[in-house]
Formats: sequence, C-alpha cells, structure tokens
Amino acid sequence: MEKIYQASTAEGAIDFINMTDLEEGAKEVIPKGGYGYISSGAGDVFTYQENERAFNHKLIIPHVLEDIELPDTKIEFAGETLSVPIIMAPVAAHGLANVAAEKASAKGVSRFGTIYTASSYASCTLEEIREAGGADAPQWFQFYMSKEDSINRDILAMAKRNGAKAIVLTADATVGGNRETDRRNGFTFPLAMPIVQAYQSGIGQTMDAVYGSSKQKLSPKDVEFIASNSDLPVYVKGVQSEEDVERSISSGASGVWVSNHGGRQLDGGPASFDSLQYVAEAVAGRVPIVFDSGIRRGQHVFKALASGADLVAIGRPVIYGLALGGATGVQQVFEFFKKELEMVMQLAGTQTVADIKKTVLRENRYL
Repeated sequence: MEKIYQASTAEGAIDFINMTDLEEGAKEVIPKGGYGYISSGAGDVFTYQENERAFNHKLIIPHVLEDIELPDTKIEFAGETLSVPIIMAPVAAHGLANVAAEKASAKGVSRFGTIYTASSYASCTLEEIREAGGADAPQWFQFYMSKEDSINRDILAMAKRNGAKAIVLTADATVGGNRETDRRNGFTFPLAMPIVQAYQSGIGQTMDAVYGSSKQKLSPKDVEFIASNSDLPVYVKGVQSEEDVERSISSGASGVWVSNHGGRQLDGGPASFDSLQYVAEAVAGRVPIVFDSGIRRGQHVFKALASGADLVAIGRPVIYGLALGGATGVQQVFEFFKKELEMVMQLAGTQTVADIKKTVLRENRYL
C-alpha cells in the first residue's frame, strides 16, 4: 500500500462507451491498493464473475408493432419521483477514488434525480453528504451496527437528523470475505470513517478489523431495534433466500435488498440475479425489493425489474465515474444506464417501468 495515498482530483465530463471502458480508465487513476479494494471479489471470484454472467440465464423477447415511442423511465417510490428506478448502492470510502469523496458522489446523484445511499463507512460526515446532495434530495443511510446500543442510537439519531428517509441494515458482512487482493496489496484504509468514529477509526485498519469492530451477532431483534429507534423504514440488505425473506419481513422490515455484496463476501454462493427470482416469489408483493450486484448494462436493469425488483442499485460503476470525473462523472454513469434502459424498453415493447414489470423473460436454452 502506498505510504501517501493520492486519490484522483478529477472533475468534469468523461468519455466512455461502456462500463468496461470506465473500469479500465479508473484503474489508471485510483491508487493500486484502493483500486484493488474497490474492484476485487472474494476467494476465486466465482460469485463475482457469476453476478454478471447470470443475466444471460434469461432473455428479453423483442416485441414489434407495440405503438411505443420515447419510453418513460420515471417512477414514484416512497413518495419520491425518481427519474429512473436506479439508485446509488452503499459503498464505503468514496475518498479512495476521488478526494471530493461522497460530497461529489452525492452531488452527482442529486443532479441526476434519484436516491443516494450513504455508507456507515463513508469518508465524509453525514452533514457533508447531506449538504452536497441538497436538502430536498432523497437519501438513505446504510447501517453497520456497533456492539454498543447507545452508539447505535446516536448514529440512528444522526442519520435521521440529516434527513435519512430509510435505514439499510447490511446483514451479509458480519465478517470480511476472503479478499485476497487486499492481502496481496497489504491494503489498509488510509482514510478516516467519521460517521462511525465512536467505534471505528478506519485509518490503518484492514477490512477484517473494520468488520470485527462492528456487531457480528445480528438477529431479527436488530431490525426491531432499528425500526423502533429511528421510526424509519428498514431494508435488510443481503437477502438471497426464501427463509431470509420470511425472517426479515416477520421482524418488521419494510423492504428486502437482494445482494451478495458484489461478490465480495461468500464466494461459491449464487449470483444475485439468480437469487432474485426466489426472493421475488417469496416476497409476493408484500414489501419492495431492491436489487444489486453485477449491473453493467441497461438490459441488466430491465431483466432485474422484470424479475421482481422495484429498484436497482449500482455501486462500482458509480465509483469509477467518480474517480474519472467527480460529480459530473457520477451523473454521467446514471445517464448511461438511463439511456441504455430506454433503448431496451423501446425494443422490448415497453412504454413504462410498469410495463417492464409485467414482462415475461424467456429461459435461455442455449446455455
């Protein structure tokens, strides 16, 4: 790991064709240790790789003569009008990619017009993130719980004071995954984590140490605790099975978030998209479903929505855009997905997002 960590200072429009271009460009400007942390998966990266490949398990049937023009990606969600059903996933330490960190990413997401999810392990304070996004911009807060309930209450109060509209409990990272790239690079965090400074400094810590300082023994009681102490909707993130759907909803969760942490936790597990089909069937419309992991194309967003997701969250692509273009780069990443989604919607014969959700995908018999 570099003794002096120098993240990108870029701000402005960037030139890219797809997410592969974006990642390759980001690799050139993010220091090696930080890039390895952001981009890598766990173990043999099987699950990381399957996340993207799994979208090929289902096919979008083109439809013609559907009287479609200028598809509309706008949706109403939880009282908010979003320009597209794509939101910012919680990602730790945006300062690894750009010195403007979460201030720039929040600004870019706000300019685009969707929900920003701030991580407990952010490089900036919630006050800074809130100010950068604007008072009216919808923001959620992703929560890694402390082992001390008094600290948890203080952090939840902080999130609510700074306008959080929902709390996202990340439940699939009670220990660090087998992130061999971080060990190979000798990566430790070069940045502070001010939101959780009461129990975690961040600077000089490995990811294992960071997770070790948070609460490992999560249960339905923690969902109840968060709901009662925040009076906000709680989304349980990391749900991949029917059993966890029932456990989450019965504990009072207002929504479930299908994710395998971008392939960074349990290697050898299913692709997030494959899990989505099981989760959606188990949820049966009772609560909203958020989905992430492996989204790199507009067609991926379409397939997730057609498979039961209500919102799709993107992480790594946003951080790569942040590295290359600051707030402007972040906004461009969301615009890329919106433009591709509109194209797919037109060719698939869907005028609205509601039409996407009624779409039946075809099983891919070619695999």
